[in-house]
Amino acid sequence: MAETATARRSRITPERAAELYGAVLGLLREVGYDALTMDAVAARTKSSKATLYRQWGGKAELVARAIRHGKPGSVADVDTGSLRGDFHALMDREDDCAMEQNAALMRGLAMAAHTNPDLLQAFKELLVEPEAGEFRKLIQRAVDRGEVRADNPALDYVPHMMLGAFAIRTMIDDLPPTKDFLISYIDAVVLPALGVRTT
Repeated sequence: MAETATARRSRITPERAAELYGAVLGLLREVGYDALTMDAVAARTKSSKATLYRQWGGKAELVARAIRHGKPGSVADVDTGSLRGDFHALMDREDDCAMEQNAALMRGLAMAAHTNPDLLQAFKELLVEPEAGEFRKLIQRAVDRGEVRADNPALDYVPHMMLGAFAIRTMIDDLPPTKDFLISYIDAVVLPALGVRTT
C-alpha cells in the first residue's frame, strides 16, 4: 500500500506540487470547497485531470494537502528554549493579513467538512492528527525542561485552546485573529492553564 502511494506520488516535482497547491488555495478562496472542481484545478494549472487523480486520489486529499503545504513549517521545529518563547515564535510566522485569510478559509472548510465525510477524514489524517502530534512534541520538551508538570490536566487540550482562539474570534468579537490577540490569549489563558508563569 505504501509502495503504491509512493509510486502514485513520484511523478510530480516538489516545485510543480507547490504550484498546484497554490492554485487550489486560490480557487478555494474564490469559490469555496463545494464549488471547487478537479476540472477547474486542471484548467488553472494546465494539467490533466487524470494526473490530479493519480497523484492525489480526489478533491478532499488534494485540498487537505494544499492546506498542509501552505502552513509555515512544522510546529515541532520551533525550539526557543522556553514554552512561552515557542508559542510566541509560532505567532510570528504569519502576518495579520495571512492570519485573517487563513481563518476565513478554515471556517469555510470546517463547514464543508460537516457535509463531506471524505473531507473530514482527509483533514483528520493529514492536518489535525499530525499537527496535534507536533504540539505534543513541543509540550513534551517543556515537560522535560521542568516548565510544565507531566500530570497537568490541561496538557491534552493545548491544540483545542490554540485552534479555538484562532477559529472563533470572528464569531465572538467580529474581529479577525491577529498576532497581538493570539499572543495575549496565550499569555492569559494557555500558559496559566499549563502552570507557566508569564511575568
